[in-house]
Amino acid sequence: MSYHPFTTFSRTNRRMILLLVVSHLLWGCAVLSLWAGGNLLVTPLPWLAIGFLALQLYAAAQLLLPALLLHPEERNRAFYLFWGTILVLCIWLVNQLPTVDGWPPLLAVVKSALLLLVATITGAAMARYVNRLWEIVPVCLVMTLADFISWQYGPTAGFTQQIQEYYLAPAGPPPLVDMLLVKLTFPGIAGMTPVFGVADWVMVVFFAIVARRYGVNDNLIGAPGAALAVQGRIGRYLPISVVALFIASVLAQSTGLFIPALPVIALIMLLWYALRYLRLRFT
Repeated sequence: MSYHPFTTFSRTNRRMILLLVVSHLLWGCAVLSLWAGGNLLVTPLPWLAIGFLALQLYAAAQLLLPALLLHPEERNRAFYLFWGTILVLCIWLVNQLPTVDGWPPLLAVVKSALLLLVATITGAAMARYVNRLWEIVPVCLVMTLADFISWQYGPTAGFTQQIQEYYLAPAGPPPLVDMLLVKLTFPGIAGMTPVFGVADWVMVVFFAIVARRYGVNDNLIGAPGAALAVQGRIGRYLPISVVALFIASVLAQSTGLFIPALPVIALIMLLWYALRYLRLRFT
């Protein structure tokens, strides 16, 4: 079995990766425009925050379409180590850039777009190693247990406290973990607000790619995402994993509590597949 060099990709994958980069840049521009519009609202209503969140996540869902068309290529561990290091360095370097005066959320939007891009590539790479559809069950159980333990007894609890203290009273440089949080805009808020972590989006992409590989239509509003991607139909893709992340984010934002998104996503995905299996079994 031969492996491609680190810098070699198939023609299809080169096109899809370029499309991913461009689409994430456009998503960042859209979020920045939404921030500018939201700051014009003098007295934003509470429901507008949910609307802003839904709009940004719905737009982010369209970023998954090129990833659904990525062609699996045989790679070795050195390939993943090389490109993993490159992507981590990109995240670190962009967090060293100074904030642009007059446009404080500009750098935050760039960081969020980069995090989504890295998470999309990572989730797509992980999904190719799922050999059977039922293997998502142990994946859901393991990631839920690991996230819960980390939240209760591990580093997540400390990270959460650091983030809360920093955003309530910003002083000095942000905590190190801040560079792994995707920030979105909300009406009436001058800056950007951390909503979920990069690992949450990795799993969103993972579930979407797995569904595409096994011919499962996870789109709640129409045709399968892969068919939409081939036809170039943007704006009609809403996978169940993105909805699960939206529900987890709304719960956290509305309660003011830190609610880990991964267990919520895992639970919703398991319930969705269980209900789908029962419907197919008895119809």
